[in-house]
Amino acid sequence: MAQVRRRARLAAALGAVVSLLTAGALGIGTATTASAAEGCSVSFKIVNQWSGGFQGDVTVKNLGSPVSSWNLQWTAASGQTVSQAWNATVTQSGSAISAKNVSWNGNLGTNGTATFGFISSGGGTTPSAFTLNGVACTGGVTSSPSATPSTSPSPSVTPSQPTGTTPVAINGQLKVCGVNLCNQYNKPIQLRGMSTHGLQWFWGCYNDASIDVLANDWKADVFRAAMYVNEDGYVTDPAGFTAKVNTLVDEAEQRGMYSIIDFHTLTPGDPNVNLENAKTFFRNVATRNAAKKNVIYEIANEPNGVSWEQIRTYANQVIPIIKAADPDAVILVGTRGWSSLGVSNGATHQEILNAPLNFDNIMYTFHFYAASHKDNYRSEVRAAAAKLPLFVTEWGTVSATGGGAVDIQSSTAWLDLLDSLKISHVNWTYSDANEGSGAFRSGTCAGGNYGTSQLSESGQFVRSRIVTADNFPTS
Repeated sequence: MAQVRRRARLAAALGAVVSLLTAGALGIGTATTASAAEGCSVSFKIVNQWSGGFQGDVTVKNLGSPVSSWNLQWTAASGQTVSQAWNATVTQSGSAISAKNVSWNGNLGTNGTATFGFISSGGGTTPSAFTLNGVACTGGVTSSPSATPSTSPSPSVTPSQPTGTTPVAINGQLKVCGVNLCNQYNKPIQLRGMSTHGLQWFWGCYNDASIDVLANDWKADVFRAAMYVNEDGYVTDPAGFTAKVNTLVDEAEQRGMYSIIDFHTLTPGDPNVNLENAKTFFRNVATRNAAKKNVIYEIANEPNGVSWEQIRTYANQVIPIIKAADPDAVILVGTRGWSSLGVSNGATHQEILNAPLNFDNIMYTFHFYAASHKDNYRSEVRAAAAKLPLFVTEWGTVSATGGGAVDIQSSTAWLDLLDSLKISHVNWTYSDANEGSGAFRSGTCAGGNYGTSQLSESGQFVRSRIVTADNFPTS
């Protein structure tokens, strides 16, 4: 939310930058020379599978003398093309695939093992002809049964005209086309809505009455469930907080609003610290909500104190988990410097352009607080929006502390810019928090009256911008 509550520690990045390269191109990997291994065995496991692709894990065991670096090579089955990998640097030329160690996992003693993962197109047929540093894996290859593929609607099907009038009824399953968020008719749209505050603190604000007001009076298109990971959030009760998020997804769906499931990482700012929690959480919510058309996944709220490469490493491991269960979903990825595209750290969006995520239906998030973030931030968004799909999943009318006076002038300039670029936005916060960013006056939620008389200055302004008519083209 606010920079006053943003702090982090730097954790080691465990992934590798992976490029899918054509014949003759150079991979990114270690330059050390490996001694020849004398044999190996391989375990090939299909972790997840979906229509047109799969996630595989490979464990190689060195049966020979210790080596200081390794290169596992194999022949891909028909149709398999690797597009992402982690814990190894993978290159491909035709059907020949090479996976080299990264800096921290090159040493393989006798009977030592190394494990890496990858995403590939095609079916989950076990590859063949594995060699380690040029020596055949005489110890054999074991493989696990393929996971059942999930299915998705054919992209060639033209949807009929909508029969309902809610945002979800009109737009259906969303997708990313170019730099835009698009509806089922492949038309760029803009969603406008609100974010909860921390569910651990303001759960009483999110009931039938308040959500009815958001959908029917405010006419919001999207409702973001901000599930803090730490700060007395998810880690204290994973099942309970997962249930809260699923409840809000259902409440939004019943009213025809889109729902953003926000894995609200803040402290620590390195999302890799909560990687396993993220995998578990998103596996659960994506599997449970895969059939819904209203769900958008935000995998890391505000990374801070980390590089884009560390964020990218995290994303490359979490995104496949979601796609395995819900392959059509739009996924939002936090950016460096509290989701400022790196501006708050003196960087720019160019670092993302230099190393983008190679998945479809990915958008990058931007956050701003109008009283603190002004022309230089707006200039960066204007430049980035021409090249990257952006989604403002959090913004405030006040300062980066979440408090202070409402800056109507800067807030207006921001929303006019986002409208002109068709960038979706979600305001912080739909709550009665005793701070300038709260949409309601303090004490509102306990009283149960969510009418306009209870709105704060921020709430009045934000509602006035959300309630205006949407532009959702269908043809």
